Amino acid sequence: MADKRDYYEVLGVHRNAAEPEIKKAFRKMAVQYHPDKNPGDKAAEEKFKELTEAYEVLSDPQKRAQYDQFGHAGLNGGGFSSAGFGAGSPFGDIFGDIFGDIFGGGGNGGRQRSRGRRGDDLQYNLQISFEEAATGTEKQVEIPYAKRCNTCSGSGAKPGTEPKTCPTCKGAGQVRFQQGFFSVSKTCNQCNGEGRIIDNPCSDCRGAGSVRDRKTLTVKVPAGVETGIRLKLTGEGGQGTKGGGNGDLYVYIEVREHPIFKREGNDVICETPISFTQAALGCELEIPTLEGKVAMKIPEGTQTGKIFRLRGKGIQSLQGYGKGDQLVVLRVETPTNLSSRQRELLEEFAQLSGEEVNPQNKNFFDKVKEMFS
Repeated sequence: MADKRDYYEVLGVHRNAAEPEIKKAFRKMAVQYHPDKNPGDKAAEEKFKELTEAYEVLSDPQKRAQYDQFGHAGLNGGGFSSAGFGAGSPFGDIFGDIFGDIFGGGGNGGRQRSRGRRGDDLQYNLQISFEEAATGTEKQVEIPYAKRCNTCSGSGAKPGTEPKTCPTCKGAGQVRFQQGFFSVSKTCNQCNGEGRIIDNPCSDCRGAGSVRDRKTLTVKVPAGVETGIRLKLTGEGGQGTKGGGNGDLYVYIEVREHPIFKREGNDVICETPISFTQAALGCELEIPTLEGKVAMKIPEGTQTGKIFRLRGKGIQSLQGYGKGDQLVVLRVETPTNLSSRQRELLEEFAQLSGEEVNPQNKNFFDKVKEMFS
């Protein structure tokens, strides 16, 4: 017993480590030292056996309690039994995880895998206008995809010939072999898991069973979409082979910027310029909306940044629950390139009004005086 390493040391965990921590440590190291990842490496195989022995004990509460109290001597003479890999053993789930990492088989062992292959998922980037995003639209898109080869009817073999059964795996697509103290299955290297070999490939598809083609689809874009929204067209992707289902088509939406409107949630923001005289005297403006122009009265004395709300003139909710509003933000434009007469009139206006008639200006400078008084 003296030459056996401490099981906690083997797994690199503390003596009070919880079961999930022990499992995580074993899984990580078992994948690293598995014989199939280290073919011919006797040291790795012995390390793997040591890890497995430690995990069998520390993952079992009863065995762990005996080991903690009596050490290796308390475990029926300290020997390791490889007979506990069936249902109910501590290895039932973790070996499935390890096999999935090593072979990509998810722990299915020697089970014959499905011969059908699902078609590829496809992606299409669709650019639409701001108005189309707001109201919804339909677009015709042309996409490339893989379809079954008509020449060989999808078999991949030259017409008049047939694929032959792989002599290595006998058509199973996997081979089983004994590795150490257990049996595992992995993808057949000769046929790459297909279970068959094509000696005379089809000249059109070169043995793939599918060829590239293009198809036109109608994409219904709902109202309220925005950049980044993904639409899924089930079954419109690549064609499956050997009975496998078709893939899906994912349409990613990109909304072009608008020269006037900006979106904020379901509301539309429209910054509208207004002249100094219009803001001072009041006026009526024609405001553009997604549904056309509307008349809006601007009261006299309107300040720049004033926001007016046009209810229901925004964007339809993607979930169909009503529409947003349009927010009209007024920007008062300061006149430039004044003529002599215009300058003369403005100077006269300033003399007539005086500082006290500008309530906002007066209020601001009163606050400044209060700060420094």
